[in-house]
Amino acid sequence: MWKHFQEGGWGMWLILFWSIITIGVIIERALTLFSSSINKDVFLATMQKCILAGDVQRAVKMCSAANAPLARIVQAGLVKVNRPDEEVQAAMDEAALREIPKLTARTPFLALLANLAMLSGLLGTVTGLISSFAAVSGDGIDPSQKAKLLAGGIAEAMNCTAFGLIVAILALVGFALLNSKTQGLEDDINESSVQVLNLVVTNRQKVNLPAEG
Repeated sequence: MWKHFQEGGWGMWLILFWSIITIGVIIERALTLFSSSINKDVFLATMQKCILAGDVQRAVKMCSAANAPLARIVQAGLVKVNRPDEEVQAAMDEAALREIPKLTARTPFLALLANLAMLSGLLGTVTGLISSFAAVSGDGIDPSQKAKLLAGGIAEAMNCTAFGLIVAILALVGFALLNSKTQGLEDDINESSVQVLNLVVTNRQKVNLPAEG
């Protein structure tokens, strides 16, 4: 591997830089997204049980303990349960505007990094071919030396191409998987927040929170 890296010339260092950033973004986003996941069905069943029992205080405490974006958004609405429906909805929307950008942050950079790695590999390929053609057309260069320079230039071109494509594929696969996970979390948030709001609206007579003010 090190031999191929050296043969790739200066372009390999640029691609290596993009690969380090790519791996860092993938790891950071994966940890954030998977730590933000909770079992939506279990969460909704618990919320329904608490709301139907009129024990909204317990539902709020369970949301606080869950420590996930979905739970924080639902909690924002539950603490306003004594207020009009519009205020409950507004509180949940406001919380969603805070939480959702945290889920989508930095993932789009992976598509950019894939392009940068591929273009850097292409640049290394072009410079390697330029070196090869310069060796072939050069005057006063020993024929055996020309063959060596030609082989070196082609090796530089091919190694840069291969390494750039590997990093680009890694970035695109990471982007696809993380984007799918993010979309799933957003769908869960939208579905669950609407269901909890409907539960609160249709069961206001069972709410067991002290009146505000």
